[in-house]
Amino acid sequence: MDVIYVKQALILEEAKKVYKKFACGEDPMESLYMIDIIQRLGIEHHFAEEIEKQYLILNNINPIEFVKSHELYDVALTFRLLRQGGHYVNPDLFDSLMCNKRNLREKYGNDMKGLIAMYEASQLSMEGEDILKDIGNFSSELLHTWLSRNQNCNEAIYVANTLQYPLHYGLSRFMDNNNIFLSGLKANNEWTCLEELANINSNIVRIMNQNEIIEVSKWWKDLGMSKEAKFVMYEPLKWYMWPMTCFTDPNFSEQRIELTKVISLIYVVDDIFDVHGTLDQLTLFTDAAKRWELAGTEKLPDFMKNCLSLIYKITNEFAEKVYKKHGLNPIDTLKKSWERFLNSVLKEAHWLNSGYLAKADEYLKNGIVSTGVHLVLVHSFFLFDHIIQEQTIAILDHQFPNIIYSVAKILRLSDDLEGAKSGDQNGLDGSYIDCYINEHQDISSEEAQRHVANMISNEWKRLNQEIINPNPIFPSSFINFCLNAARMVPLMYHYGSNSNPSLSNLQQFVKSLIS
Repeated sequence: MDVIYVKQALILEEAKKVYKKFACGEDPMESLYMIDIIQRLGIEHHFAEEIEKQYLILNNINPIEFVKSHELYDVALTFRLLRQGGHYVNPDLFDSLMCNKRNLREKYGNDMKGLIAMYEASQLSMEGEDILKDIGNFSSELLHTWLSRNQNCNEAIYVANTLQYPLHYGLSRFMDNNNIFLSGLKANNEWTCLEELANINSNIVRIMNQNEIIEVSKWWKDLGMSKEAKFVMYEPLKWYMWPMTCFTDPNFSEQRIELTKVISLIYVVDDIFDVHGTLDQLTLFTDAAKRWELAGTEKLPDFMKNCLSLIYKITNEFAEKVYKKHGLNPIDTLKKSWERFLNSVLKEAHWLNSGYLAKADEYLKNGIVSTGVHLVLVHSFFLFDHIIQEQTIAILDHQFPNIIYSVAKILRLSDDLEGAKSGDQNGLDGSYIDCYINEHQDISSEEAQRHVANMISNEWKRLNQEIINPNPIFPSSFINFCLNAARMVPLMYHYGSNSNPSLSNLQQFVKSLIS
């Protein structure tokens, strides 16, 4: 393993020299082309400082002059990269291009690369930015027209995939690297070191992931919960996928393992509340967790008492590690997050027991919490190396921050939408679509599904707002983690273009990545 790290260091040194050469060149677009490739290869953590420095330089450009002096591809790429990096760029940048759609169609109708860049840029829209919606629709229309004329081209598959799964909603590790935007690697000999670096990085990450899943599996086995018939079929890989895809930096091995433990508990609790517990037992369970003690749980079955003990043990150990690292004990914040989650799943149990079908808004308000996303993201916040501010903790304690809310809402609605499409609603407590149709009995299931799809799209715009917020509440590392968590959602439900999208398909693909 030491040899591969030495090789990585040597190639990284070479890659940084190449980057510096292009960053200091006369054409600033050269550095952006390189940044785009670096991000597509998933090695941006090696160039974080260099990329941010370049963004700050480009953020001061004159938009009018820039559009006049650059082609569509350059304008769209610059817009996307800057916004993706958390820098606000006014969408009016595209006004001069969109004011004459006929000319735009004639000039760029066959510029497939420019149209894709334009379509990708439109995905970084926020609420109220109608011009970006217009750009997205227009570029989509032109790309579909291009596809109809070029179905046999090598690029056709990539164009079709881009229209269905835009870059902004994906994770580089799960992307197809055989695409037109990485062709520059082959065309420019100086850039081949980036591909070498990506290959080494991939090998290092694969080895680390293998070791981590072994450690997590052993941890789960040693707990004894796996011996319970109710939990014998649990697969630690299912829990590990989230930390694996959200903590993209290879150096975050301990963080991935710690967060997997938390996620495992959420899955166990969710099954207990959905399937294995009576309402009286679930109430006792929740009350005990609020007190953070086992007293008064004598009537609970052993597996539920064991689960409570594990929640206390793992959470206390987690808090102790954070305290040693940051000098701040987050135990009260973690307890409040658990209480919020347990209250939400208990409410769903009450609804199920009484046969109550909630109002759509009522269901969604509670369902956003019962996803467990808030619980996961609060834990993940404390796993980073950033300075933890007291005011940030106060927000986590007493509010539902917008960025966490958006990720949770995207997951809840996507899960319900996928269940409706497949006809497989595993949850026994209804779905948003069930509640919505019950309130609007004059609409069809298909119309309700379109309504939910539109809600998901709007929530992505709100999430984009948090990414581009000039005065963010949270540090960029946590914001990027939340974005990756949201990106994991469409990956769960749309992985595998030639098969039925399912989590099991994704699990098989993850297995192939780390085997």
